[in-house]
Amino acid sequence: MAQGMTPRDLDRIANAVAEAEKTTGGEIFCVLAPEVSDYRETPLAWAAFAALVLPAGALFAGFRPEMLTRLFGGWSIGHQAALDGAILSALSTYITLQLVVFVVVALVVSIPPVRRALTPGSLKAARVKRAAMEQFLGHGLHVTRDRTGVLIFAALAEHRVEVIADEGIYAAAPNAVWDEVVADLVAGLKRGEIADGFVAAVSRAGTILAAHVPPRSDDRNELPDGLTILPKR
Repeated sequence: MAQGMTPRDLDRIANAVAEAEKTTGGEIFCVLAPEVSDYRETPLAWAAFAALVLPAGALFAGFRPEMLTRLFGGWSIGHQAALDGAILSALSTYITLQLVVFVVVALVVSIPPVRRALTPGSLKAARVKRAAMEQFLGHGLHVTRDRTGVLIFAALAEHRVEVIADEGIYAAAPNAVWDEVVADLVAGLKRGEIADGFVAAVSRAGTILAAHVPPRSDDRNELPDGLTILPKR
């Protein structure tokens, strides 16, 4: 089962959503993403930065391209008339050094844990928020009858959680209360207990919704109760 979730875990989350929605006219939808993006630009950005900075820094530190030529047994040029050849050789060596640095850094930063560690937090936050909004819109939480859909979204690799409530909820419940839902989910994720985190977050969301969006006599379940697990990037 994905992310170590068992059928019992999935049933617990679905039951928690069903129970929470009995007391409110709101709709709760849960999504778990192993990783929202592969961040392909991160290895390329670090490789380009290293290729530009490291060789230049080495020059300022006293390194000269012709040192590599001598190191690997190349011929030195002693005649003044061969100065152009010496410059061309130095430039070729410098460019080769840049290429080697680019390839090595790109390969190292492509290792998933390294790539995630070196991806700026602001970029990860933006990607998680975008992925959460895509799920909110893609599953129709914005078109529930009373605009009372609530998305609880967790991105494991990014260690980020998003809770998005539709305008009907925001009009009734203060924004600050959703921080409690986030805190409950994060607490479970930090312990490695994904199901417990979602169950606690759903229960908290249900309590908030019950206080601000009471059920209607003709309420119907507009969204699936179970946890949606996205494929790994």
